[in-house]
Amino acid sequence: MGHQHDHSHQHHSHPIGGKTLFLALGLTLLFAIVEVVGGFWSGSLALLGDAGHMFSDSFALGLAAAASVLALKPATNRFSYGYGRVEVIVALINVLLMFVVVAWIAIEAWQRFNSPSAVHGGAVMLIAGVGLVVNILVAWLLHRGEQNLNTRAALLHVLGDLLGSVAALASGLVITLTGWLPIDPILSLLIGILILTSSIRLLRETLNLILEGVPANINLDEVGKAMAGCAPGVRSVHDLHIWAVSSTHVMLSAHVNIDDLSDWPAIHKKMEMLLRDRYEITHVTLQPVAVPVSVAVEKIKYL
Repeated sequence: MGHQHDHSHQHHSHPIGGKTLFLALGLTLLFAIVEVVGGFWSGSLALLGDAGHMFSDSFALGLAAAASVLALKPATNRFSYGYGRVEVIVALINVLLMFVVVAWIAIEAWQRFNSPSAVHGGAVMLIAGVGLVVNILVAWLLHRGEQNLNTRAALLHVLGDLLGSVAALASGLVITLTGWLPIDPILSLLIGILILTSSIRLLRETLNLILEGVPANINLDEVGKAMAGCAPGVRSVHDLHIWAVSSTHVMLSAHVNIDDLSDWPAIHKKMEMLLRDRYEITHVTLQPVAVPVSVAVEKIKYL
């Protein structure tokens, strides 16, 4: 029985949608500041809550933009996988800050229920209306720009913030027409729940990256079965591991039992093409092991 070690990878060194992301970041961050000022001036907690959500969007867009810049930096002897994992660290900080924002919104909403304060409905409607336009513009920029996982995730954040702008706009309209002040803390709580939901989802993704779990969009069993059946002469696939260094850099390693080592170059090429084309996995380490036909092996084994 013999074995050899094959390692291949492709690094994508160009950022995708970098200029679009920075433009979207600038617009979102600028208007978040406007909403904070307008929220304190008008007395609207819903507007302040929407501003908090826009700041969370700014963090998300900043992460995506930073990733597009860091993708240009080559790996070094010290950081052999490059700098993509900075995204994970910043994402964790982002989540923790958003939990603080949600807690602040909840406390303020409770105080507003007990002691309602005046809200300038007209000012809220004006600022929230402009915010809605800004969010639509940012969503359009991200949708029409070059697409990757970062820009798609950022687009989801912005679409979520559209709901926050609609909620703040509705709050201003109800207060202007009816004078019913409780609508402001009620809608601010809804915005807080929206932020909390997004933050929990981001926390799960971040922890999965930290723990080097299998990416959510990849099924380990499916990949193993596809590899085991991709070419004649493959006896089994075992010690299969799939993990991500960052949200865009997925890696795979496995041992492949085959009938004859002389068939390995052709098998290796087919497996590489399968993993790249079907699962977008380009950093692959495969170790072939020749197993006599007389030896029975399990087709798929992961330990």
